[in-house]
Amino acid sequence: MFEAHKAMFIYCATPVHAGAGQAFGLVDNPIQREKHTGHPVIAGSGVKGALRHHLWWKWGVRDDKEKNKLLERLFGPEAGSSELQAGAVSFTDVQLVVFPVRSVRRGFVYATSPNALARAKRMLALCGKAEGWQWPDLQDGQTAILDGGLKSNGRLLLEAQAFEVTSEGDAGLQGIANDLADFAIPGGGHFHEKLKKDLVLLSDTDFTWFVKQSTVVEAHVRIDDDTGTAAKTGLFYTENLPPESILLSLAMASRERVKGDDARPAEVMLQHVEGALNGEAVQIGGDATTGRGLVALNFVGGGNDA
Repeated sequence: MFEAHKAMFIYCATPVHAGAGQAFGLVDNPIQREKHTGHPVIAGSGVKGALRHHLWWKWGVRDDKEKNKLLERLFGPEAGSSELQAGAVSFTDVQLVVFPVRSVRRGFVYATSPNALARAKRMLALCGKAEGWQWPDLQDGQTAILDGGLKSNGRLLLEAQAFEVTSEGDAGLQGIANDLADFAIPGGGHFHEKLKKDLVLLSDTDFTWFVKQSTVVEAHVRIDDDTGTAAKTGLFYTENLPPESILLSLAMASRERVKGDDARPAEVMLQHVEGALNGEAVQIGGDATTGRGLVALNFVGGGNDA
């Protein structure tokens, strides 16, 4: 039973490829997506493996038996180990909260939708956050913005689409933007302030169109080892989640699963993970050798079911 939990925000600094493992349409290597929403997702098992690997290197586990023991108690033993116990820490599938969309004004905006916000609100409520989130009602083709400077001739122009601005400077949406900036990009800076000004709310239909059509699709070629040039049959296309995307997972912990009376409580186990990973730059997903998958982690809130 998970007894403690924290929200873990993931801010993409580079394109992120969490592969689906099978091709759809023209893209050879698509990203993982939820079946019911079509939104990009990263499986919790992949996140857990990436974070374990990050701590393995950070802690120098190969040369530190005590840190290796702690790593196994947090994440579970390696395959083939003689010790059989589950790790104390787990992570939910990572869901999309904010997606960057190209804009005529200010380069890009941080787009979200009622469904994306409602799901984030539900997860954050478990950690004592976001209880007061409220946002304006919208129809397809409409948008709510915070700053009139995003408008062109009275409309919001995203990609090749024009949206009717039905709400400007809504206090509820501004509160959400402030919270997301503090949760996902703490410490101030350009993108922290941009998120507070350039968060825009789209209908669920319009938001889903962008998250399906506006990901980063890159052409790759295989290099022939003998000639050092592109192989004749080596062209393939890989999909990535774009930089500036904001995602959310729930980090959960149970009491340490070891024999004896020295098992550490769930809160302590989760504190180990937060202390080691909060504010860290971590690589998640594939194509690490081409600079993909660099994200920043930030933990928020805290809860105890006991």
